[in-house]
Amino acid sequence: MTAAKDLRAKTAEQLSEELIGLKKEQFNLRFQKATGQLQNTARQGQVKKDIARIKTVLHERKQAV
Repeated sequence: MTAAKDLRAKTAEQLSEELIGLKKEQFNLRFQKATGQLQNTARQGQVKKDIARIKTVLHERKQAV
């Protein structure tokens, strides 16, 4: 889990890269759940919230410009 404070310290490029990685992880978790291989179901919620945090920080920066 990443705190919004830590995310604000990163550049937009770093945030975009992290967002892409989290979206890939989210896809893999969804696939694992569908096939019955997912063991840590709480991770899906964590990834979803991390994606939302990153999108929020990126949107805040866009609004500030």
